[in-house]
Amino acid sequence: MTDNKLAFVFPGQGSQSVGMSTQLADQYPAVEDIFRQASDVLGYDLLKLVKNGPEETLNSTEKTQPALLTASYAVWQVWQEKGGPQPSLMAGHSLGEYTALVCSGAMAFTDAVSLVADRGRFMQSAVAQGTGAMAAILGLEDDAVVAVCEKVSTDTETVSAANFNSTGQVVIAGHSGAVKRAVDEASAAGARRSVLLPVSVPSHCSLMQPAAEQLAERLVDIPITAGNVSVIHNVDATIKTSAEDIKQALVEQLSRPVRWVDTIMAMAQQGSSSIVECGPGKVLCGLIKRIDRTIETFPINDSETIESAMAALAE
Repeated sequence: MTDNKLAFVFPGQGSQSVGMSTQLADQYPAVEDIFRQASDVLGYDLLKLVKNGPEETLNSTEKTQPALLTASYAVWQVWQEKGGPQPSLMAGHSLGEYTALVCSGAMAFTDAVSLVADRGRFMQSAVAQGTGAMAAILGLEDDAVVAVCEKVSTDTETVSAANFNSTGQVVIAGHSGAVKRAVDEASAAGARRSVLLPVSVPSHCSLMQPAAEQLAERLVDIPITAGNVSVIHNVDATIKTSAEDIKQALVEQLSRPVRWVDTIMAMAQQGSSSIVECGPGKVLCGLIKRIDRTIETFPINDSETIESAMAALAE
């Protein structure tokens, strides 16, 4: 049964960890089967990597993306198996948008696994190692962060807002030199904290344009439909219904900022008062609480959290 007040969100890169999905895979044959399907597509044992690491391999972009998508999709399948209430809206943070499209029925799981592995490769090859960087700016208004980025960008080195994650938390991305200048400038402008992030790829900025072009070519062959659940897209916090518009949103997402605050506000405006974070970690629940304290959040990633969320939503 669909619950019009319920929305589901799916995590992006950074939520992965060695050991994620292990408990569910041991308990549910369907989860092991999902990982087997992904492994057949990828050509390596994904469940073994997720269970045992090494962490460095799991954290490489082209491995992280299919691993997180599969882990989150597995949680969704267990939720289905247990007869959990169905959401009326979905969204995903960056990579998580692909998981949302799979869980909504808009895209086949195996197509998405292959697609995001390629997306990771495109992103990694778009920028030479050490050329790009990302940083989190805490405690400055969005406009102030945008102004800082414009001030320190030059003709040869640019930086821009990459993720509007929550009130007072903006992630920036671009050329390493420009990002470092922006961090210093943000601190001088009164930011509570400005920290460089340990990432190898500067996502959601103009440096990803070559990857976006490759992704556009790759998406031509991927069948996409409107799906059974509406998905709010990162790039403009709106719902897309045609395959062409969905593909365009995925392409633009690579080189434009993730508008997470606008996404959660759109969910609230459409009546979502409970949001389930489906997949490893609980990063998104923390962000949602900073965006709108009135929204109930439930992270689900193992049997215990799934049972607990279902019980709370049934009340």
